[in-house]
Amino acid sequence: MDKFMNSIWFTRIIAFAIAALLFISVNFVPDSKLSKAGTSTPGENDTEIIKDIPVEIYYDQKNLVVTGAPETVDITLTGVKPVLMSAKSKRDFKVYIDLSDPDITMGDKRVPLKIMDLSEKLKATIDPGYVTVNVQERVTEEFSVEPDYNRANLKDGYTTESLVIHPQTVKITGAKDTIDQISYVKAMLQLNKDVKDTVNGQATIRALDRDLNKLNVIIEPATVRYTLKVNISSKTVPITLVQTGKVKSGLEIKSITAEQKEVVLYGKASVLQNIKVVKVPIDVSKIVGDEELDLPITVPDNVQRISREKVTVKIKTDRVEEKEKEKEKETSPPSNQETEQPKDKEATVQTKTISNIEIQAIGLPAEKQIEFLSPTKGVTSILIKGSEDELKKVNESNIQLSINAADLEEGEHDLEIQVNAPSSITWELQNKQASISISIIKKDET
Repeated sequence: MDKFMNSIWFTRIIAFAIAALLFISVNFVPDSKLSKAGTSTPGENDTEIIKDIPVEIYYDQKNLVVTGAPETVDITLTGVKPVLMSAKSKRDFKVYIDLSDPDITMGDKRVPLKIMDLSEKLKATIDPGYVTVNVQERVTEEFSVEPDYNRANLKDGYTTESLVIHPQTVKITGAKDTIDQISYVKAMLQLNKDVKDTVNGQATIRALDRDLNKLNVIIEPATVRYTLKVNISSKTVPITLVQTGKVKSGLEIKSITAEQKEVVLYGKASVLQNIKVVKVPIDVSKIVGDEELDLPITVPDNVQRISREKVTVKIKTDRVEEKEKEKEKETSPPSNQETEQPKDKEATVQTKTISNIEIQAIGLPAEKQIEFLSPTKGVTSILIKGSEDELKKVNESNIQLSINAADLEEGEHDLEIQVNAPSSITWELQNKQASISISIIKKDET
């Protein structure tokens, strides 16, 4: 026995036994501990949910339109973990609906969702498994595009001069019953606030039903280019000088004339149509002799702007000498004489008629022409009243007659005749109104 225990084989056997015991003690784990550690035995299946998988539809896209199919679905995959993880990360499979049958009928169809290119080691469940789609004949028609925009974005007083889009028509493709629902094809212009200049841009086209709901169709092209031009209404009106205050003693106003006879107003047409003249007040109490003044023009209420802010006014005066007054007193007969006393020239109101004064048409556009129906040939007479000295100073050159011919449409119109005359006289027109006819000048064809 001692000889055996001392042999090399005994040592080898003992070492092998110890190694086997160590191996068993290290690798042996109770079943309860395996389940807690989360390990699985070879061949055990796992489950993964993969969301938002795109759905492909196979059908005759040249002649049919399919609607109602979901864009994405969720899939539950079951299988061994390595294969499952590979499918989840690569997503190299497809979910599809097969409508490729050439004999397929139109209308609603309940069809299954299928999967392809998935490993045979995996099992798939698609949510939803079935969907109802609508199959319709594919139709393409041409429609006119109607541009639209929020007019509140235009600056106050401005209006649209022109709106040009390109192209003006588009081709719309979709299911026949959807095409039949199209009531409007609109290009919505996105404008900033207070537009007062020309705007160029691009607008998206939308097809709408009669309730303005957007329809699911294909529009080619999908956008249009546009040019929006805006302007502001204008009106040319005469400038009228209005005297205020009392002339200083010893001074006489011979004439007051304005170098600028008219001014252009800009704003809403509804506001401008009620404005006939622009009045400029002149305080004659501050006049001490001949003067040339630049007087401000007040912008009428609700008018956006005015073509000029000032008007140049020329004032001519005369001195009244006290000696002349004394001389008149000396040569006057005594007040107790029964003979009729001659009246003071300045105190006597006399009249004078100036005939054939031409009426000027102010603001008439170059492309229009005017014909006076009454008074004939656009001339009339005016009866002026004043002292003899004042009447001697007044002739045709001191009186201007005008009508406002701006913003008039073709046809006949009755307009008030405006008078610009020296303030030292009063006047009465033979014709207070002028009847005119407006027509468009036709361009010669080349």
